[in-house]
Amino acid sequence: MLAAQRSFEGVLPLSSMPRLCETLEQPEGECSFALEFGREVLDVPYVEVRVQAELPLICQRSLQRFLLPVSVVQRLALVRHEDQEAELPEGYEALLPDADGTIRPIDLIEDELILALPVVPMDPRSDPIDLVWAPATAGLDGVKFEEEPRKNPFAVLADLKQTRQRD
Repeated sequence: MLAAQRSFEGVLPLSSMPRLCETLEQPEGECSFALEFGREVLDVPYVEVRVQAELPLICQRSLQRFLLPVSVVQRLALVRHEDQEAELPEGYEALLPDADGTIRPIDLIEDELILALPVVPMDPRSDPIDLVWAPATAGLDGVKFEEEPRKNPFAVLADLKQTRQRD
């Protein structure tokens, strides 16, 4: 692929990516992708991954389903050893192919979509929740507790002092 500088384009169903499906609300929809193999001016072999999709997620603010638009462009340098990663030009991520030199395109696409997922999905159209949290004065069963006034820890010493002065 590198020598011929091949490129591929296509569409994949989201349901064909099991690791991604674990994080989606429903594994429905598809993603479009393009893979381009080549060599950089500095003779760095690379694969450029372009992925676009709308991922169905649950908003953690409203608990409603929403579609997160994702557009990823990532250039991955193909390295033979992990220690080559430090020598890569800026803007490259290292990719270590299998021992036989193969790369599974669907795994690359799935990895990039997983990396694009937010830690806490929130629909940008949902309203932020502005709450002021007051100290809890009610128990779990709804019964209100009366707060006891705090006692001075030195009150016992003051009582002892007064008793000794009387004697």
